Amino acid sequence: MSNALLEAKFARIGARLKVAEVPDRRRRIAVSGPVALDVRDDRRGEYFEITRRLGSDAEVDLEVLDVQPGDRHLLLLVREGTEKQKFLCGHDERHWFVAAVPESAPVGTVRAAKEALKPVEVRAAQARAGLRSEAGNRRKNVAYRRQGEWFFVPAPDLRVDQSLVLRNEPITRGNGGKPHRCEFCYRTGGETVYVCRRHPNGVEAATYQRILDREEGAKNWGWRVMRRNAEVYARGRVRHADHRTITLHGWHRVLMNTESQARAMWSVAFLD
Repeated sequence: MSNALLEAKFARIGARLKVAEVPDRRRRIAVSGPVALDVRDDRRGEYFEITRRLGSDAEVDLEVLDVQPGDRHLLLLVREGTEKQKFLCGHDERHWFVAAVPESAPVGTVRAAKEALKPVEVRAAQARAGLRSEAGNRRKNVAYRRQGEWFFVPAPDLRVDQSLVLRNEPITRGNGGKPHRCEFCYRTGGETVYVCRRHPNGVEAATYQRILDREEGAKNWGWRVMRRNAEVYARGRVRHADHRTITLHGWHRVLMNTESQARAMWSVAFLD
């Protein structure tokens, strides 16, 4: 698909697209190959950027499989030989976003991509509630609440030890992005890790100690002790600069979307 046609497809959802030839170190979504995707901004506001990596001889095809102008979403296919990756590009509340769709999901439409990005627990909650597809795409319904990439599923039977409840606790994918903050948070399981800007996915205790022993000044890197891949619950207000604050009445299971299952996001961890 030509650059002009790609730009026209993105324009149908109200978005600008730029195709660049120079790699950018600040890219947030990277395809395992000669193409990278990101959302950038300039004086005119946000725009999508597709970066073709210089020096690559690989034949890469880009194709928009589905466009939903009313929903302001489209599904982009990146094909390199026999390898395929799909990305949901769209607008959520205040900003444009790119989400990598797991390769295990054979999707061809925006609606199917949205479903593929829901964790199995969320789809099960939808089924129990008997939600129709339209209601299932809302950020608030009887089965769950959603804020960005995070889903919150009611857990009315949960019993917690109040002494272990944390306040104003951050949850993050571990890719260096801005955390969502939960007014009240309770967690169980997972593993303890040490997190800083240089190690956003966290390192285990032994690795943390080796870093302190070998790197001068490492103690001052702003380390924070967190839990990786724990089972997390939240209630009260959940805040994020890019999203409207939501209020959870009662405890809710916190679940990250399935984007981390895509090859482009394999380095992402759930940190709390």
